[in-house]
Amino acid sequence: MEKKTPQAIQPSPVSQFVRIFSFLCLLALWIPNALADPVSELASFSVFDKVDLAALAKGDPNVAHGTPMGGRYISAQSCFVVAAPPMRVAEAMRQWNPARHSDLKVLLHSDLSSSPGPANFSRLSSAPDNGAVRSLVSATQKLSTDLQISKEEAKKLPAANMGNGAMPAPITAFWADVLSSRARAFSSGGSAAQLPYDHTEQAVRPSEEFNGLLRQQDKIRRQFSGLIDSSGIGRGSGSLRPELFWELLTADEQGVLTLGASYRHSGPNGTYQAADALYYASGGYYVGLTLYQMWPVDIGGRPSTLVWRGDFISSATIASLHGIERVASESAMMRDISKAITAFRRDMGGGR
Repeated sequence: MEKKTPQAIQPSPVSQFVRIFSFLCLLALWIPNALADPVSELASFSVFDKVDLAALAKGDPNVAHGTPMGGRYISAQSCFVVAAPPMRVAEAMRQWNPARHSDLKVLLHSDLSSSPGPANFSRLSSAPDNGAVRSLVSATQKLSTDLQISKEEAKKLPAANMGNGAMPAPITAFWADVLSSRARAFSSGGSAAQLPYDHTEQAVRPSEEFNGLLRQQDKIRRQFSGLIDSSGIGRGSGSLRPELFWELLTADEQGVLTLGASYRHSGPNGTYQAADALYYASGGYYVGLTLYQMWPVDIGGRPSTLVWRGDFISSATIASLHGIERVASESAMMRDISKAITAFRRDMGGGR
């Protein structure tokens, strides 16, 4: 007897329609954010549900509390418009020097070469003679428990007379060695290559702090997944080559030396993403991360940029804050961010 091959069951027109409709729904959910308009995309991952671009272009930056974070992390978000296309804004961010504005409390700002050495930090000898710098010098001389250095670095601190001046030569040499060694380690292995802050009993690792920040910001982490993965923030070095810098700044009236890495990443439809990762600080905070999303927009016929900015900080002092104290700490952070954005927009030739 001839054996018949069973025929495949053909789906009904109704079931075919259901499958196509389901596929289209999934496609709509996963469609790249680049295809959405800037205001809608902004709302999809930030605390800003609605923004008026025209009002934002004429007024002050919109600065708000970020998504609530636990532990020793706090955040703030902001959005603003700059009267220039994203490519120009991203380049201006790369070159911007906050030390030109005294109210931003950045005393020294300097770029670093790809293979930094102690000579890159010679400007430390010209640090201003003020209370913040004197507090850093005093903490260094006493090997204060507030200093964020490793046990190995602590052994290098000279025990002899520290000398005179706002930043005495032995203190300058000590910090130049610490900063150059950490900058070289970052160049070769990212934040994961940083020595822990362990000269006291506690051991804090910068890479773990970055990861802790990002774990509590799921929407933002997804929005910036390409940049974060390419930069290697929180891991080893990534495929994006960072531009390194260092600063001497004032935090809570104390002098703080910090190392940072800036990343820029172009996206579809003229968009840009950027990140400033502060991967070392001598005190005040453990790490800091600032993310930027930039979209091209048209304001009154003029090419402009809508910028979202997210700031995230890890600090030991924040962990003990609760309720109104935590809100107050974020509010102080928001005021500083507003000042920085206003200064940047003025330097760009737009904004109030």
